[in-house]
Amino acid sequence: MKISDLKPNNKNPRTISDYKLEKLKKSIMKFELMMEARPIVVNRKMEILGGNMRYQALEQLGYTEIPDKWVKIMDFNKKEEKEFIIKDNVGYGEWDYDLLKFDFKTEELSEWGISLPSFEFEYEPNTQPQTNYSDITAEQINKEAERLAQQMIKDKSNIDCICPECGAEFQIDG
Repeated sequence: MKISDLKPNNKNPRTISDYKLEKLKKSIMKFELMMEARPIVVNRKMEILGGNMRYQALEQLGYTEIPDKWVKIMDFNKKEEKEFIIKDNVGYGEWDYDLLKFDFKTEELSEWGISLPSFEFEYEPNTQPQTNYSDITAEQINKEAERLAQQMIKDKSNIDCICPECGAEFQIDG
């Protein structure tokens, strides 16, 4: 099938950062079989309902033709199409980071597109301890949070924080 036969959804409510698009491209190059296991979903007009990011990655990788089995044509009505577009992108589950850390290598998970949370706190002057969540338990996190809260109450100080997802800096008032 010619990739030019597929029509991207101009009203796709999802976007992808350049960083994650690069990871997706690497993922496709290393494991093309995933495209067969999780095909791009289109309607009879060949408009993409699910897989816009994979389509974008394939285009950027220079694909002009793809195997037919990488595309699945569905006969949804308009209401079902809209519902599918949203539900296909909803992440209902949550990762169990304790299980992930025992069964997978952090480098593999990162390469496969999982962003492991990390926490960065600065309390003492000139110190920035960085802890990767995959290396500690929820109990340890709760214990450290309680210690910091008690220290803030005692010192009436603030803690500078950095969001691990977006990099936004903010302060927790003591």
